Amino acid sequence: MITDEIREELFRLRDEGYCEMQKKIIPTADPESVVGVRTPALRSLAKQMMKREDSGEFLSDLPHRYFDENQLHGFMISLIKDFASCMEETERFLPYVDNWATCDQMSPKVFGKHKKELLSYIKKWMKSRETYTLRFGIGMLMQHFLDEDFDPAYPKMVAKIRSREYYVNMMIAWYFATALAKQYESILPFIENRALDEWTHNKAIQKAVESYRISDAQKSYLKTLKIKKGKKENGGG
Repeated sequence: MITDEIREELFRLRDEGYCEMQKKIIPTADPESVVGVRTPALRSLAKQMMKREDSGEFLSDLPHRYFDENQLHGFMISLIKDFASCMEETERFLPYVDNWATCDQMSPKVFGKHKKELLSYIKKWMKSRETYTLRFGIGMLMQHFLDEDFDPAYPKMVAKIRSREYYVNMMIAWYFATALAKQYESILPFIENRALDEWTHNKAIQKAVESYRISDAQKSYLKTLKIKKGKKENGGG
């Protein structure tokens, strides 16, 4: 089976040092599942596998045993050129995504050509109770709808999300930091009015201040908007 061939190749490509690093930075992945294949090698393997007629067998062989198989799966989905097929595979795979790396590195190119259809899926994902489905939805909104397709209604959708999950709140912070860089005037009121929970609010400012795309003057002002411990939030969103 193609899955057996893939596993053999993954272990052939294994990098022990990289494996140990992955275990540390991806705490939600089972350490025993981490093979340790570097991303460029996985991307290259994904291209090879997608040329095979039996690639669908691997994509349907869920759940996978190894973290690196999930990574490969995400890269393979990202290469599917037909929107309907790509979305079908994305929807089938999302329930099995259990870490930030697989979630964030899965970025189908075809999505950018079908934004109207994509938006309806994003709205659905952003209502999910599954950590990484929700994170993926916010990530896709950030990637595809902060430029010419931006609408002030989109950050409102994100600001309404309340979660106890670290990896959801971190993505919300990342979204608003990126949005500040691209749509500063539209996004600033969300920060001024404290539309996010305290931790996410401060993290969004921190990430924005670290960005080279935000001016020094903007950074100085954003720093004044950080919520200091002991002060209650006011405003809403």
